[in-house]
Amino acid sequence: MGNREERGSLGSAVPSASPKQQRASDADASAFPESRIPTPESPLHVIYGGTFDPFHNGHLAIAQLAAAALAASVTLVPAADPPHRPPPGANAPQRLAMLQAAVAGLPALRVDRRELDRPGHSYTVDTLRSLRDELGPQAPLVLLLGADSFLGLPGWHRWQELFALAHLVVAERAGSGLGELPVALAAQVQARWVQDPAALHAAPAGQVLRLHQPLQLESASEVRRRIAAGGDWQALVPPPVAAFIRAHGLYGVAGL
Repeated sequence: MGNREERGSLGSAVPSASPKQQRASDADASAFPESRIPTPESPLHVIYGGTFDPFHNGHLAIAQLAAAALAASVTLVPAADPPHRPPPGANAPQRLAMLQAAVAGLPALRVDRRELDRPGHSYTVDTLRSLRDELGPQAPLVLLLGADSFLGLPGWHRWQELFALAHLVVAERAGSGLGELPVALAAQVQARWVQDPAALHAAPAGQVLRLHQPLQLESASEVRRRIAAGGDWQALVPPPVAAFIRAHGLYGVAGL
């Protein structure tokens, strides 16, 4: 999911849906036949977005840790065209295929392709609005993101609206810098911190939770760098992802 630019204008509460909005919600849901978002009756919906270029063991560890800590399934949403970073090294169908291969057989992890099917830039706020319309105003919804992404929120598109649409769960590790937040972000989240995941189940949006994770050295840029340099990279990604990269000659692996 991508981000950037102007401020938001929503309040802190999610409005109730009118009958007209509910009909629109039903239409939105039917527009994503391959969506694997759990049904609205599920207690908590966790969304983990990213370019996943490629999906590596650090991504997998965060998703599995969140699923266990929050007692919920995690839906991974690959971004199509992130406006805040250079174009991906693999195209959208390839990144989607790697992600689907990586989570196959892992019942707590799901994949949703709505950002790949949406024309234009891929903004997190638009994805959350789509999900909120689909799930209804009262379903607890969580946006899972890493510490670096969290610290960069003030640069995201309409970032202040995110808190009205979802809870935020921040996967942090030692030295991640959450003790020194940007001024605008600190003011926005000061009264939102919670320590108990149960608080996320009890409200639809607006809380922020730290999720402590073990040190993970993997990064997508490091995986790509090692592949291009002919280094050892296979251990940094799930085996199905490594097999896909080799089979399709991604990131320069064919020249090794």
